[in-house]
Formats: sequence, C-alpha cells, structure tokens
Amino acid sequence: MIWSSAAPTIADVDQTGLVHARLPGVALMTAAFGGDSATAGVVVTASPAVIVGAGDITSCSYDFDEATAKLLDRISGVVFTAGDNAYETGTTGQYTDCYQATWGRHKNRTRPSPGNHEYETAGATGYYHYFGALAGDSGLGYFSYDVGGWHIISLNSNVAMGAGSAQEQWLRADLAAHPAPCTLAYWHHPRFSSGEHGSSSVPQPLWQALYDANADVVVNGHDHTYERFAPQTPTGTLDTVRGIREFVVGMGGASFYQFPLIRPNSEVRNNTTHGVIKLTLRAHGYDWEFVPIAGGVFRDSGSGKCH
Repeated sequence: MIWSSAAPTIADVDQTGLVHARLPGVALMTAAFGGDSATAGVVVTASPAVIVGAGDITSCSYDFDEATAKLLDRISGVVFTAGDNAYETGTTGQYTDCYQATWGRHKNRTRPSPGNHEYETAGATGYYHYFGALAGDSGLGYFSYDVGGWHIISLNSNVAMGAGSAQEQWLRADLAAHPAPCTLAYWHHPRFSSGEHGSSSVPQPLWQALYDANADVVVNGHDHTYERFAPQTPTGTLDTVRGIREFVVGMGGASFYQFPLIRPNSEVRNNTTHGVIKLTLRAHGYDWEFVPIAGGVFRDSGSGKCH
C-alpha cells in the first residue's frame, strides 16, 4: 500500500507510511494498493502551545523564587521572563549564583526580556552574557519568534521606545513581516498598572505599533503585583473589538507592592500570592491562568479570542 499527500504543506507521509502533521488544515490523502486507490480528506489539527512566566524573579536572599521555579518544573512550553530577573543589579554573578539555581534550570526553553535592574549593570552585560543568543542580538534586547501559530515578541523597555526609534521601527517591520492571526508581546515596564510604579506613557509607541497590527496580548512586570486589564487602546480606552489585553505579572519572587490607584479597565488584582501566568495559545484564541505557588489560594483564569 502506498500513501501520498496532495497537500504536503499540511501533512507529509514518511517512508514508513506514517502521516505527520505540519500545519492545521485539510490534507487529501491517497492510498494506492495494486491498481486500486482511494482518496479521503484528513483534518489536521494543531495542539495548543503554552508560554509561561513572570517578572521580578530571583535573588539569593529570596524565598519565593524557588517556589515559582517549581511551578515551571511541571508546566511544559516556552518560559518567558518579564524583566528584573536577577536582583539587585543583574550581574553575571547574580545570574549564575541566584537565577541559575532556580529559574535557570529552564534556561534552554527560556526566551527572556530585561528589566531596569539588569541595566544597573552597565549595558546589562550580565543579562546578555548569561542568556547569550537566547536574548536575541546582543545589546538590543528585542527579538521575535513563533509558537504554535502565534507570533511572539520580546521587547526592551530600557532603551529608546519612542516613535521613530530603532526599536519602534524594528517592531513595525517585524509585525509587517509576520502577519500571524494571533500576536503576543512582553517587556518590563507596563503601559497600564495600578501598582506603586503605576502607568507609564513611555511604552505607548510600542502599544500603538502593536495595536495598528491587531496584536492581542501584552505581558509586563515591574510592579510586584498581578493585574489583568480589559482590552484597551494605546491611550487606555476600553476597546472590546481591537483592544489589547494586558497582564502585569511581577509575582515571580520579589516582595509585593500595593495598589495606590486603581486604573480604568483593571479587572482583577492581587498582591498576596506569588506565581506565574500560563498562557495556552490556540489557533484563534488563548486561555490564561494565574498559577499560584504551593499553598497559594488566589487564582485567575479565562479565555479570549484573537482579532
């Protein structure tokens, strides 16, 4: 019996006759035996991908960074960091002595972003030395990749982000070159936050570029809280049609911050439980889940559709 595929970009048949899916869709498979043959449509589905992480994570004096690292031990998928990965100054020693002992055991599947504490070491050299090629082009701190049909972008809120800056122009070009049905971006400083650092207008040009390209999710750290916002425009107007949903996830291990001013469109907040956010990425949508450390009782979960 001989199998063949009329849509090799959807599914391939190897020399043993096994069918291997490559992309979601319908592949026409033909089986031939002797002088007879039959063709049938085979529906190919893609398993959901997972991206999981947090910001504001490790120090050799922290107790909860190991607890959040244990969550990663049992959650598969890509690990991201939302900056301030190794306190206090992101030196090579703090990465090798503190980060490596906890979140570092997942280094090979980590796609990081830097925080302001990384840049307390000139040029964030400790960060770039530790992560190497995993952090993208050395010294830039922004890069992109694809996971499960989603386009994922790691940005750097510690360098110029203004309209016309090198990073903003790169982001727009990257989005144009990767017109995926679903897009997620993460970096350190949030555009919107009810925490002690609060909202910042500095990343707004990045939000504008993402909004213009119909991106779906933004994840940040910096405030040591968990906060989920309703979909918004870059100026903070509720937009349930094209708005971007933002999560602040600075719960990786650092001590908690308060919520001095609740911002518009803030839906859920917590500053009592360390944990990670798990995002399950589907073909046309996503599920979110805040996963608490052992003994933690706060949870948040839900789902959204891509634009």
